[in-house]
Amino acid sequence: MMSHLQKNNQRFFLFLILCIGVTASAFLTKPKPVMYIIGDSTVRNGTGKGGDGLWGWGSIIQDYFDTTRIHIENHAIGGRSSRTFLTEGRWEKILANLKEGDYVLMQFGHNDGGAINDTSRARGSIKGVGEEMVEIDNLLTKKHETVHSYGWYMKKYISEAQSKGAIPIVFSLVPRNVWKEGKVQRGNEDYGKWAAESALASKALFIDLNEIVAQKYEKLGEEKVRAFFPKDHTHPNYEGAKLNAESVVEGIKNTSSGLRKYILK
Repeated sequence: MMSHLQKNNQRFFLFLILCIGVTASAFLTKPKPVMYIIGDSTVRNGTGKGGDGLWGWGSIIQDYFDTTRIHIENHAIGGRSSRTFLTEGRWEKILANLKEGDYVLMQFGHNDGGAINDTSRARGSIKGVGEEMVEIDNLLTKKHETVHSYGWYMKKYISEAQSKGAIPIVFSLVPRNVWKEGKVQRGNEDYGKWAAESALASKALFIDLNEIVAQKYEKLGEEKVRAFFPKDHTHPNYEGAKLNAESVVEGIKNTSSGLRKYILK
């Protein structure tokens, strides 16, 4: 029979093995990667729950991914431009948690054409991808600010994500419901073009969401597409946002990105 001391030693030994096993398991189990999404109201409209009948594609995208293997956080917010998403401190909060192996999906441009300085929104950025800048005393925030180009802001998001070991993916903006002679108005002469140039300059993946969606719209026809936009020419309902989300997934599938492996079959 074992002595009391031997029994205690045996219990201690078993406890020690258990602790080692738990510790080893903790080290071997990697946290799930996170797919962060940043953008404007076409990515997340309002609270993202369709309360006003309008949706952004980022609120639907989780339906196409295996969320047991990847976590999705949609940080897009209506009314923001590449500039104001940064100046409001929203990117800083994401950057603080960003880790190696995470993904950052970004789509801006719808609001960057607004006024650079006014008392209502003050959200515009300088057109293009250059290094020019303008100093302003912001009439809205009452703060001094250096305003940069659209491309400068996009390249900042890209480079800072890359510095954390995360993988940025740049999307051109989804098209508005604007037609001319049976064709959807593209963004390939302005923000779509500048998004592509920003990605290329930073060696980041670019997906021409604007073109993918525009081709689908044209295949459906102007009358059917009009039903996606119950209130204006920019913000889609659920069906329209679903088409956009499916186009995002299609774009990812046609790349070499590791993000493809998390897409549901």
